[in-house]
Order: sequence, then structure tokens, then C-alpha cells
Amino acid sequence: MAAASQPGGGTLAAPITRLAPSPTGTLHLGNARTFLVNWALARKLGWRIILRIEDLDGPRIKPGAAEAIASTLRWLGMDWDGDVLIQSHDLAPYHEAMSLLASKALVYPSDLSRTQIEAAASAPQEGSGEVVFPPSLRPVLAAREFDAPEMSWRFATPAGEVEFTDGVAGPQRIVPQASIGDFAVWTKRSTPAYQLSVVVDDHRQGVTEIVRGDDLLDSAARQILLYRALGLGPAPRYAHLPLVVGTDAKRLAKRHGDSRVEHYRAMGVTAERIIGLVAFWSGCCDRRQPMSAAELVAVVDLRQVPKGPVVFTAEDEAWLIENT
Repeated sequence: MAAASQPGGGTLAAPITRLAPSPTGTLHLGNARTFLVNWALARKLGWRIILRIEDLDGPRIKPGAAEAIASTLRWLGMDWDGDVLIQSHDLAPYHEAMSLLASKALVYPSDLSRTQIEAAASAPQEGSGEVVFPPSLRPVLAAREFDAPEMSWRFATPAGEVEFTDGVAGPQRIVPQASIGDFAVWTKRSTPAYQLSVVVDDHRQGVTEIVRGDDLLDSAARQILLYRALGLGPAPRYAHLPLVVGTDAKRLAKRHGDSRVEHYRAMGVTAERIIGLVAFWSGCCDRRQPMSAAELVAVVDLRQVPKGPVVFTAEDEAWLIENT
């Protein structure tokens, strides 16, 4: 893909986004919606696309899931630029980041249990199951070596607001110390926690555009803090899509039945029908209609994305399977 031109005859590197599935299972329709919108925007706007397998979630990782996810993405018409990147293949950059944070007295080891944290905090963060870790539980901070990678480590979250403008949700003012407190950046499994790994990878892979579900909107503020703490320059631009939920307003899960893409594929549902439903959910068209991946590229527009959660209704499912 050609880079954009700039005055003086030079070139600007193309923006870069990433599809970043975790191989803890196969894709469901909510995941597919996010990946399809991300991919279609990238192909429409000339972004490069990285496929990164985020496989650091220990026992939740399922053998063969990464290959199955890549196969599903291809079946839906998606592609990417370059080789697939696997997080677990190189842990050195995460160790380097932790060493820097420890030397700056910005992280510390903590072996407090959830019960101990809950006793000092008011409640879990609403809707996430995460427990707010208050500054009162923080030890005296001092520069040190990252000398205990087999322990959990937390980032000393500073007070104050983090401001950014989201491509869907608009202007944001989040206070991470109040919403989550000191958050985990390293796990007892000697691997980075999600917030650290995604920042390190996005930076070293040149990611400038992030499109994902709005369950991670609060995480953007934490990741911006880590970008600053690590001296990595500006954070990527974010666009958080409202989640696909069941009729009970809760995110798609087994309680809503089998919403896996492969479930519908095995029933004979076509990729075009799934893409068409995704387009309808995303404000790209005013009715459900089969659509190819190339047609989605032509009509995708973040300005049309609904601001609230998307409900997967009985009518949606009936339309998906009506010709099977």
C-alpha cells in the first residue's frame, strides 16, 4: 500500500491498525462486528492492518483457537498486511518496559488478595468485575529493579483526569485513580497484564488507530498513562464501538445461546449474511441485506455508528438463518 505524500516530495507512513483477538475461544457475532468494522475502515482509509494474537492469558488460552480465529476472519473476507504476530513469542520488550517503570518508581509488587482489596475499596468497578485498588494500599514508592517477575505488580496511578477524544464516544474525561486505582501491569505467571502488553505492542508495531468495543473505553485512559510513563510519545487514536448485547442488555455470552460465527457457518449461513447484519448494526444501511466485505468497505462510516448498545434480537437471528 502506498504511503501518503507530503509537501517537499517526502512520504508519510500509512496509519496502522490492528486486529487483536485473544485465542480463548472462537469468534462470536459481537467480536466479528468489531473486527469487520475495524477492517473495513482500514481498507477504506488506507490504513495498514496487523493481525496480532494476544495469547498471554495463561490457562484461558485454548489450543488451536488462534488458527480457528484466523480462518474465520478469512472466511468473512478479511485480510491483513504481513505475518501474523504472536505476543508470547518475545517477552523481552515487556521486561524492558517493567524495568523502566520500576527504575522510575512508578510500579511496585503487590500480593494482596481480592478479599483484602475489597475490604479497603468501596466496590468493584461497575460492570467490569474489577476491584478499585485505592492509593491507601500502595507502599512507599522508590526506584528499584524489576526483580520479582513471578509476582503481581501494579502501576501507581496518578491523580487527575485523562482527556482524549474518542472517534465514536466523543470527548472523554476519565479519572483512573477513582475508577480503578492502581491497576495490574504484571502477573504472577511472569507475563505482562493486558494494559502493559497492549501499550508495548501497539508502540513497537507502530499502531496509530485502535477500533474496539466500548467495554475498553476506561482502559484507554490507563493506556494513555502508560504511554506517558514509558515516554512513548502520543497514544493512538481510539474509536470504541458500543457492544453487541442480548435482549437482557448484557454482552453476548453462552446464556444467549450459541452466537459463534462458526455455529452459523456450520448451519449454512453465508459470510455475506453475517456481514450484512454487521452493516445494519453499524448504521451502514437501514435494513438487513446480504453484503460482501468489499461492499462493507464502501459504506462503513464511524459517524453512522449508533451511540448505544446494539441488541441482537430474535428478528436478527431469524433473518440470518432464514435461507438455511
